[in-house]
Amino acid sequence: MEDDQGVMVAKKANFRSWLGKMFTDNSHDSHQLPATSKALENENQWENYAQEIENYFEHLLSLNLDEEICKEENDILQADSTEPGVAEDAVSTMAMSVAAKMASMRRRMEGTQKMIQMKREESKVNSERCAKAEWAKCLCNSRVEELEAKIQEEVLNRLDLSKSLDAEKEQIQEIRRDIQESKKRLSSLVELRSEVYSKLQTSTMARSHVEVQLEKAVIARAQMVREIEELRKQRDILRRRIEFCKEKDAVGTVAKLNELCCGYREYTTKDIRSATDNFSESLRLKSGGHWTNVYRGRINHTTVAIKMLSFDNGLSQEAFLAKVKALNSIRHPHLVAIIGSCSEPRCIIFEYMHNGSLRDILFSSSQRNHGKRNRAFRWNHRIRVAHEICSGLSFLHLARPRPFAQVHLTASNVLLDRNLVAKIGGFRLTQSPDANETLPNIQAFGVLLFQLLTGRNRTGLVEEAMAMDKTALLTVLDERAGKWPLDLAYELVGIATRCLECKVDFSLAKTREELEKITRKADDLVAKSGCEVVVNGSIDDREDSSEAPSIFLCPILQEVMKNPHVAADGFSYELEAIEEWLNTQRDTSPMTNLRLKHKFLTPNHTLRSLIQEWNRRKSTAS
Repeated sequence: MEDDQGVMVAKKANFRSWLGKMFTDNSHDSHQLPATSKALENENQWENYAQEIENYFEHLLSLNLDEEICKEENDILQADSTEPGVAEDAVSTMAMSVAAKMASMRRRMEGTQKMIQMKREESKVNSERCAKAEWAKCLCNSRVEELEAKIQEEVLNRLDLSKSLDAEKEQIQEIRRDIQESKKRLSSLVELRSEVYSKLQTSTMARSHVEVQLEKAVIARAQMVREIEELRKQRDILRRRIEFCKEKDAVGTVAKLNELCCGYREYTTKDIRSATDNFSESLRLKSGGHWTNVYRGRINHTTVAIKMLSFDNGLSQEAFLAKVKALNSIRHPHLVAIIGSCSEPRCIIFEYMHNGSLRDILFSSSQRNHGKRNRAFRWNHRIRVAHEICSGLSFLHLARPRPFAQVHLTASNVLLDRNLVAKIGGFRLTQSPDANETLPNIQAFGVLLFQLLTGRNRTGLVEEAMAMDKTALLTVLDERAGKWPLDLAYELVGIATRCLECKVDFSLAKTREELEKITRKADDLVAKSGCEVVVNGSIDDREDSSEAPSIFLCPILQEVMKNPHVAADGFSYELEAIEEWLNTQRDTSPMTNLRLKHKFLTPNHTLRSLIQEWNRRKSTAS
C-alpha cells in the first residue's frame, strides 16, 4: 500500500502539475498574445471551469482511494470465504454436517450480496466517473483545439513578426546606407566649404587689390581732370588765337583790297604764263561757259584765280578794259575781289577761294576732299554764310553810283575762302536796275536758304518748299550740319519763304538785319556749348559724336590728323602736309598767309592723344 500509495501520490502530483501548467500556460499566453473579445470569453469560461475540474480531480482521487479500500475488503471477504471452505472440507472429510454447510452457504451468500452491492456501487461510481471523464475529455479536447488554433495563430504571428523583423532590418540597413551617404555628403560639403573658404580668401585678396587699383584709378582720374582743365585752357587759348588770326587776316585782306583798289595793275603775258605754269592742265580748275578756262596761279606769293575770256564774245579791247575797271570799282568783303587783268591773253585775275563753291561743299559729298569739308560745314557756319550772302547781295542791289552790277545767284557762284567766309562771284554789269531784275536774285537767295537747310539740290525744290509747312520741312534738315536749333531753323524757314514769295513790301536790308540777329544767336549758342566738351576724360562732340571736331582737321588736307605738328604761325598741321607746303619754297602760313618766322615744326602730343582717344571711342561705338 505504501508503494501503491506513493505511486498514487506521484500520479496525483503529476496530474495537478499538468493542470496547473495548462492553465498557467494559458494564462501566460493570454498575456503575451493580443486578446480579442472571443479569446477573453474563452479565458473567462476556463477560469469558471477550473475549480470544477479541480473538484473533479479531488473526487477522482477519492474514488481511487475508495476503490482500493473496497478491493482490500473484497480480498478480505474472499479470504474469509476461502478459509471456512478449507475448514469445512477438512471437517467434511472428518465429519460433515448439514448444519455447518448451511451456515457456510449463508455466509457466502451474505458475502456475495455484499460484493454485489459493492460492485453495484462501484459500477455506479464508475459510470459517474466515466461521465465525468467524458465531460473532462470533451472539455480538454475543445481546449486542445483552442490551443492548437492559438498555436497556429502564434505560428502565423511569428511569421508576420519575422517578416516585420526582416523589413525592420532592411529598413535599418537602408537607414545605415543613408547615414553613410549623409556622411559622404557631409564630408564633401566640408571639402566644398574649405574650397569656398579658400576662394573667399582669394576673392578678398582680389577685392583688396581691386580697391587699390580703384584708388589708383581715382587718383589717375583726378590727374586726368586736371589735364582736361589744362586742355580746356589751351583750347580757349587756341580759339582766341584763331579769332585773332581771323581778324588779322581780315584786316590784311582789307588792306590788300584797298591797295589793289588804289593800285589796280595790268599784268603781262609773261606774268600770266609764269603764274599758271604755262597754262598747265594740273592747275586748270574748270573750262567752258562764258569764261573758257579758269586756272589757279601764284602772283607775288599770293594764290589767285585767272579766268580766261573767249575772243568770240564780241568785246573790243576798249570795252573789255572799261568793263574790268568798272568791276574793279565794286568792292565789298563778301564779293570776290578783282586783282588785275591782262589784255593778251584776255583774262581777269580774281582772289582765290580755297574752299571752292557752296555747291561743291553741299552737293559733292562723294568727292574725297569735299566729303571732309562737309563734316566741318556745321549749322552755325551755314547761318553765317547765309548772312554773308545776303550782305553781299544787298550791296549789289543798293550800290551807287551806276552802272549796276547783276549776278545770277546760285550755289555755284557763292565761293568760300579758307575760313569758310562766303563771297559772291560771277556778277556782271547792267544799265537797267529795275525791280524785275532784282526779283530773281531775291528768290534765288530763298532757294539758297532752303539748300543750306536741307542740303538738297533737286529740281522743284522751290515748289516743294512752298507747299511744305514748317514742321514738315524740319524733318528734312541736313543731318550733316549737326543738330539744328529748332527756333533758329524756324526763323530761317520763314525768311526763305518770304524770299520765295517776294511781296511788294519785301526789304532785303531788313532781311539782312534779321539774319544778323540769327547769326549772333547761333554764335552765342556755340560759345555756351562749344564745338566739343571733355566728359570723363574723353572728347564728346555734342552736335555729332560720329564726326570729327574741327580742331582735329588739318587746315591743308581737311582730314583728321594722325601726326599733328605746330608750325610757327601757332596752328597744327599734318606733318606730311606742312612739310610738303614748306618744301615748295613757301615761307607763308597756310592759314594767315603771313610770312613764317621760321620753318621748325613741334609735335603736338596733347592734340594727338585727344585724336587717338576720339578714334578709339568711335571704333568702340561702331
